[in-house]
Amino acid sequence: MQKTILKKFIQVLSAALLLNSVIFYIACSTVLQETSAENMLLTLRTVDSLLDYQKELDNLLSQMNSMSEENGSRITVIRTDGTVQLDSSRQDVETMENHLRRPEVEEALRSGFGFASRRSDTLDQYMLYAAYYSEKGQVILRLSAPYSGLREFLPMLLPAAWLSFAAALLASFLTTGHFVATVTRPLREIASEMEKLNGNGELFHFEPCEYPEINIIGSTTLAMSSNVRESLKQLDNQRKIREEFFSNASHELKTPITSIQGYAELLENGIIKDEAMRQDFIKRIHKEASRMTSLINDILMISRLESREARLTYGEVNLAEVVRETVEGLKPLTAQKQVYIHQDCQKAVIWADEKQMKELIGNLIGNAVKYNRQGGQVWIGIREEKEESRIRIEVKDNGVGIPKDSLPRIFERFYRVEKGRSKKEGGTGLGLSIVKHIVTYYKGTIEVTSQVDFGTQFTVLLPLGKA
Repeated sequence: MQKTILKKFIQVLSAALLLNSVIFYIACSTVLQETSAENMLLTLRTVDSLLDYQKELDNLLSQMNSMSEENGSRITVIRTDGTVQLDSSRQDVETMENHLRRPEVEEALRSGFGFASRRSDTLDQYMLYAAYYSEKGQVILRLSAPYSGLREFLPMLLPAAWLSFAAALLASFLTTGHFVATVTRPLREIASEMEKLNGNGELFHFEPCEYPEINIIGSTTLAMSSNVRESLKQLDNQRKIREEFFSNASHELKTPITSIQGYAELLENGIIKDEAMRQDFIKRIHKEASRMTSLINDILMISRLESREARLTYGEVNLAEVVRETVEGLKPLTAQKQVYIHQDCQKAVIWADEKQMKELIGNLIGNAVKYNRQGGQVWIGIREEKEESRIRIEVKDNGVGIPKDSLPRIFERFYRVEKGRSKKEGGTGLGLSIVKHIVTYYKGTIEVTSQVDFGTQFTVLLPLGKA
């Protein structure tokens, strides 16, 4: 890349120098020609002032001829009809053609002075022609002189031009080499850092340089590297979560299956003779089977929520009515634990799947009752916040509370604040995880505040409008 940039830069510079030389040559030629025209006009005015058109015109032109022979110029006197009256270099003016249509003559008749340049077929060389209309003699004085432009100066100009051209190339080569090095160095550093990454999640390092465009490449690559690193972390975390999930799920399923097998073998072998004990074993088998069914249903629900493949039936759901039905269903448990539930629920209608809303509210209220102290209280509040276009759901209890170090993990699958607490209460360890997935599914938020021995409060904010 460095050689390519250097080569292209030298080519562009060479082309620019050549173009500059051509423009310089044309400009100098134009200036030289204009200067020659002014000098010739001055000469013609001087001649006009010296000539006596009534006397000795031939003798004076003859004298001028001897002077003009040195530089190849000549003076011609032309009548206004275009015929040649006198010529400093020729005696047989009668044979000379009419000059009325010559460009310099036409212009002199119009404006008093005319100038032209062309190749003379007679002399076989490039000539300059200046014509001046003399009001004193009522004739046109024309001065012609050979013109070589800058060609006679080229032997003097070429060495200086080539020297300046070579000096410019050398200077540009040195400065371009440094410039290219400063451009390619950060690019090489970026490429080197990218090679180090090699998909292992290492952090990309880049030192900003003096070129904003390259800094954009570096910052973009840095952002991409950070995103890749973050994605790798997330993939690793998801892998760990999956492994932990399958381990916990298999353990949770294995426990009730082992209990069912044990009770079933005892009943099958006929060891249990007492009818009351037989009925107790059957109830335990039924309880473990129900627990296993509940666990499987929760696992399937989380799987559907994560994959967004759940078959949902959307409609208007009155959350206050859902709370009332949930509390009604929990009456046996609240009576057993002597927990009193306070309801402050306004009519709040949301467009959602009714089963999911029942699952969300049921888990929050169920946990507030299950993990409460004997004779505790639960406060449930629902209201519609129209200005923010959302619904606020609050479930608060004065139960045992959650330790501060456990709060960040309570929404993890199968996480238990106390190992035996969920089993004792018959939970699957997936309730709050399901709540979190449902809230996320509807693009809402959930917050929890808790203090040990003082209670816990969950606050859910769900946006209004159709999902």
